[in-house]
Amino acid sequence: MNAPEPTPAGEDTFISHLVELRSRVMRAGAAVFIVFIGLVYWAPDIFRLLVRPLLVNLPEDGKMIVLDVTGSFFVPIKVTLLVALLIALPFVLYQLWAFIAPGLYQHEKRLVMPLVGSSYALFLSGMALAYFFVFPAIFRLMAHYNEPLGVQMATDIDHYLSFALNLFLAFGIAFEVPIVVVLLVRMGVLTLSKLKQIRPYIIVGAFIIAAIVTPPDVLSQFLLAVPLIVLYEIGLLAARFLVVAKKPAAELL
Repeated sequence: MNAPEPTPAGEDTFISHLVELRSRVMRAGAAVFIVFIGLVYWAPDIFRLLVRPLLVNLPEDGKMIVLDVTGSFFVPIKVTLLVALLIALPFVLYQLWAFIAPGLYQHEKRLVMPLVGSSYALFLSGMALAYFFVFPAIFRLMAHYNEPLGVQMATDIDHYLSFALNLFLAFGIAFEVPIVVVLLVRMGVLTLSKLKQIRPYIIVGAFIIAAIVTPPDVLSQFLLAVPLIVLYEIGLLAARFLVVAKKPAAELL
């Protein structure tokens, strides 16, 4: 009887990585599912909380509607699943970090956890700005705009969810600007002086991005462009103190 041929070491390593990746993905998925199961009973309340900025700014005859037969059931479930993902996101990111950590240097490992924590906090801050300030401002403006036209404002809940997700993503990603600036300087892609030189282009770009991702009104564009510019300046300060200040003077020349 012939003995089985030995498996190449590279193939064993690749398979072990796949097994570990599957394990990490399953743990992350299980965490999201557990949080979702804990929240699903309150799915209607979570949905009402999401649409509250619109409801409080609708005129007396304004209301939300359902165009799809199953929309009133599945839309709150989608919202609850997204909330569960947001709550479980730190654990999901930890699983990702645990998978890639063995391939990182020690100084890179020390950077990952503060980077992940600050990115998560900034993303939540961007969502909070959109929910508490941008949503009410947009809906109040739209309600007053529709009134003289004699148009009844009735929004489909599925369309509202898409609108809310787009703005949440836009403001959440926008708030990651300081992280991007610090990484660009830390990795040597751009110097701090170069980032200061391109400041006028960043200001123009902020208003262009705001015009693309926000509704076509000046107020919402302004509410995104100004934080983008402020966050860019914060990123410059953070890069100066966290990255540049640690380098010898000879490296800064």
